[in-house]
Amino acid sequence: MARAERSEVLAYLGLGANLGDARATLRSATQSIAALPATRLVAASSLYCTAPLEAAGPDYLNAVIAVATRLNAPELLVHLQQIERQAGRERPYRNAPRTLDLDILLYGEASISSAWLHIPHPRMGERAFVLVPLAEIAPDRVKPGQLGAVGAQPIERLTSALR
Repeated sequence: MARAERSEVLAYLGLGANLGDARATLRSATQSIAALPATRLVAASSLYCTAPLEAAGPDYLNAVIAVATRLNAPELLVHLQQIERQAGRERPYRNAPRTLDLDILLYGEASISSAWLHIPHPRMGERAFVLVPLAEIAPDRVKPGQLGAVGAQPIERLTSALR
């Protein structure tokens, strides 16, 4: 008997980088994500520049993309971590500067809590660099008051979009 095909789920992914050519890295990562099996790019926010939060190092470039995917959340995470490794991502310590950081922010309406995957992303509501680009492409996914709660965090929308 043939296995039923999974239906598509809309997932929102956070992208960030602050080492090397961050703009090129984020564009390349977006292309790599769009090329994943059973995955297509639906929307991409503008690029945003932010100071590191709870860390030191150069400013970050950040964005949020939406993908429709038939991959389940753990499969998607494995692919994202592979893209990070291909971009030279190292994890020497918590909040270390990075060539690429990819996070699953939301995966449909799923709520997942395991040793290595938490959806919705547990700290997304505390970060302007997530909420502002998410609100740009999916305003219905940002709750009233969330943007005000992170309003003191400096964030600058850059003129060029991610795509």
